Amino acid sequence: MSRILIIDDEASMREFLEILMFKEGYTCSSVPSAEAAFDELKDNEYDLVLTDLKMPKANGIDVLMFVKEHWPKTQVVVMTAFSTTETAIEAMRLGAYDYISKPFKVDSIKVILEKALERRALSLEVGRLKGELQQKYSFHNIIGNSSAIRQVFEMIRRVSHSRTSVLVSGESGTGKELVAKAIHYNSTRKDEAFVVVNCGAIPDNLMESEFFGHTKGAFTGAIAPKKGLFEVAHGGTIFLDEIAELSMTLQVKLLRVLQERRIKPVGSTDEFAVDVRVVAATNKSLEEEVQKGNFREDLYYRLNVIQMRLPALRERKSDIALIAEHFVEKYCEELGREIEGFSRDAMAAISAYGYPGNVRELENVIERAVTFETSSRITLDSLPAHISEHKATVMDDPFAALSIGEDGVDLESVLESLEKKLIFDALRKARGVRTEAAKLLNISFRSIRYKLDKYSISDKELDEFRHS
Repeated sequence: MSRILIIDDEASMREFLEILMFKEGYTCSSVPSAEAAFDELKDNEYDLVLTDLKMPKANGIDVLMFVKEHWPKTQVVVMTAFSTTETAIEAMRLGAYDYISKPFKVDSIKVILEKALERRALSLEVGRLKGELQQKYSFHNIIGNSSAIRQVFEMIRRVSHSRTSVLVSGESGTGKELVAKAIHYNSTRKDEAFVVVNCGAIPDNLMESEFFGHTKGAFTGAIAPKKGLFEVAHGGTIFLDEIAELSMTLQVKLLRVLQERRIKPVGSTDEFAVDVRVVAATNKSLEEEVQKGNFREDLYYRLNVIQMRLPALRERKSDIALIAEHFVEKYCEELGREIEGFSRDAMAAISAYGYPGNVRELENVIERAVTFETSSRITLDSLPAHISEHKATVMDDPFAALSIGEDGVDLESVLESLEKKLIFDALRKARGVRTEAAKLLNISFRSIRYKLDKYSISDKELDEFRHS
């Protein structure tokens, strides 16, 4: 139910509006002055404020400015009894939704309030969706705790707030687009567009038009002017995936855009400025492409101001269990399944596999397993044969899935991940009872209390174990 605050120094007007609001199904409060409104609005948020414009001391403009400072999504409608509307129009310029001239028609004020509250609801929904996007693509949601992925997190933190071009390299499936989104949604550009371009999917003869737009009649079939992707991304970020697939002609034009920050649509003689941050990605070695003559050296250096290399999944095996658990939760929610995790041999087999397709391949494996599994845990039977065949190896040696990659291993994070997993398993088996979980782990009650604090396992999570 919408909450409305009425501000008017006339008691009869306040009473009339309160009755009207009540009949319309709104929750309503009223105060006789702007000063009283300031006190009310310090700690209480309303969906809409309906305020008289002229009052003895502070006026409706003062109320408007106070609301916009403390509750920016609250809508404000001002009322005026004057024949002139200049002040009311000024209020709208400062952020008021609308104004009502006294004496007003009941039907008119009902429509204005309804529309203002619709805007409030829309504003809240947009804010919620933006928050979800920022949370989804926050680097905290790139799953992993290995030293290799923590270095990626640190790089995202350091580069997000600059406008410098970034080159993200890594094998297919390592999450290059996800990293690009994390850079964008953790930057000052997060409220502007994030535009994805697959440079390998657009035909060469259309790519210039797609990048920079075209005028009407620029070529056969150009029946109307069209904005290019760089113009669409103005103020935001453009992600150029598979940058190595760009033709030499487009490489020259892209280099000029990066240098001049200006674009010219196909068929136009006019240029205009664009403010776009470029993040490019490749699964090839651009240095080798330059040596082969397939990629311009000057463009390579312009893109490669900051380079981020994403590790292959086989280089951060200690993260596989965390990522797999994440995908189980994701697909259980999407498919309406109730699966608690993995059997010991299934997890060992999953952790031992090399994943040439990286995280994308692991996700596909888990989606398939959730789809086919009939028990409460993922078992070997629901895994593809090329993964479940690791069973003999891992059953003989429970630590066979652990290995040291080319960059070494972060022993502390591996041990912490294993310890946390075992604690969660024990709590699940013990239905959240800490003493029982401690017995399963052969540790003291004092030790398990310490570990619950260490891994920030809350009372709410313990309750979930009790009712699982």
